[in-house]
Amino acid sequence: MEHYKTLQVFQKFPSSGVFHLNLNRPSQRNALSRDFFPEFSIALQTLDQNPNASVIVLSGTGDHFCSGIDIKTLNSIANDTGDRGRSGERLRRDIKYLQEAITAIERCRKPVIAAIKGACIGGGIDIVTACDIRYCSKDAFFSVKEVDMGLTADLGTLQRLPGIVGFGNAMELALTGRRFSGQEAKELGLVSRVFGSKEELDEGVKIIAEGIAAKSPLAVTGTKAVLLRSRDSSVEQGLDYVATWNSSMLVSDDLMEAVSAHLQKRKPTFSKL
Repeated sequence: MEHYKTLQVFQKFPSSGVFHLNLNRPSQRNALSRDFFPEFSIALQTLDQNPNASVIVLSGTGDHFCSGIDIKTLNSIANDTGDRGRSGERLRRDIKYLQEAITAIERCRKPVIAAIKGACIGGGIDIVTACDIRYCSKDAFFSVKEVDMGLTADLGTLQRLPGIVGFGNAMELALTGRRFSGQEAKELGLVSRVFGSKEELDEGVKIIAEGIAAKSPLAVTGTKAVLLRSRDSSVEQGLDYVATWNSSMLVSDDLMEAVSAHLQKRKPTFSKL
């Protein structure tokens, strides 16, 4: 297993197909340091290529999910000097580099489930809006905080949040930077379910993740890929994409196994991807 400064990767139950990826700077409330961005990309690429990994649960070590980007990271980005045009070009390249780390969640073929407790602020919202499913505990709270830091959010929130909670709600949350609760996040559609405690969140997400991991890996990765492509396409383009996808993936051992298991009233067994 890779060793990271800012992350933990582990399996609680080796046969489950569920891997845990934790933001791991609890003393800084899992603020995103400079080291986080390359490590996050590498961790997701490694899990993507690991045939034993079927589902990834993303959470934070300690009491909070993520308190946003580390102030030191912001300072290092902002303190570029020299020719204005060249420093602007360097800054644009730097922002694109940081964006790629968050987009690595979508590039990962395996579903990524966010399990959110405590604070999910600024960069934390960038991360969870790129995740495939989001759940939180009752104590979770959220804020699109960048406007209060004199920034326009630039790592994905303004692009992904409107598709999740609606344009008007996203505009209001981004312009006010206000704090909102887990229950309001559920009402907005940002999370699919609110659990009563951190323990209930962990247990509930475990059951959901293991349920997905038991399904056909071809069907699961295909569903994620087609949904993400369809989000950014017209209905006609999305239908054409899934027709092309299934023309190569549909005739598989997984389909025959799923049908046989259903007829024989047993659990299906699928080969690893």
